[in-house]
Amino acid sequence: MAEAPPALGRRVIVTGMAGSGKSTFSLALAARTGLPVIHLDVHFWKAGWVAPPETEWRERQRRLLAGNAWIADGNYQETLDLRLERADTVVFLDLPWWVCAGRAFLRGFRMPDELPEGCDYSAWPRLRDEWRLAVQIWRKRRSEPGHEHQIIARHGQHVVLHVLRSKRSVREFLDGLDAGHAEADG
Repeated sequence: MAEAPPALGRRVIVTGMAGSGKSTFSLALAARTGLPVIHLDVHFWKAGWVAPPETEWRERQRRLLAGNAWIADGNYQETLDLRLERADTVVFLDLPWWVCAGRAFLRGFRMPDELPEGCDYSAWPRLRDEWRLAVQIWRKRRSEPGHEHQIIARHGQHVVLHVLRSKRSVREFLDGLDAGHAEADG
């Protein structure tokens, strides 16, 4: 008997450490479900890479999350409670820190697909930022995932939580969705 596809709602949070593959996973999930993706990084920054005040950022997210179907991709822990209010599903990419740090390091060599409006990102600053991020991942390798789990436990009792701890579990999760769609079509 085939394994049942994972339970997936219509308002999905994809979270995890930097470099865990949130954006890549979100795009793959969108391709399988048709849900629109909200890349929080694109909406967070103001022109010139200026961070908004928290109240402005929370209000911007309320507008972004007003719809009934979305995938919100990002790990802004200080506003995770806000996203959890509207979500019905959380996919937590809890991959090993060294995988995340390696991806951040390599990401420094690529230009992002989408940048916030009014924000430029030339090669050297991008390399510097991503490589610094790899160090931050190592420093927060224990505290950040634990803190995120606490926020989810406190504000997300109503959500279906999927914790994916390896590239294989990510692939199996997505393949399970494909199998579920094939069975529904057949």
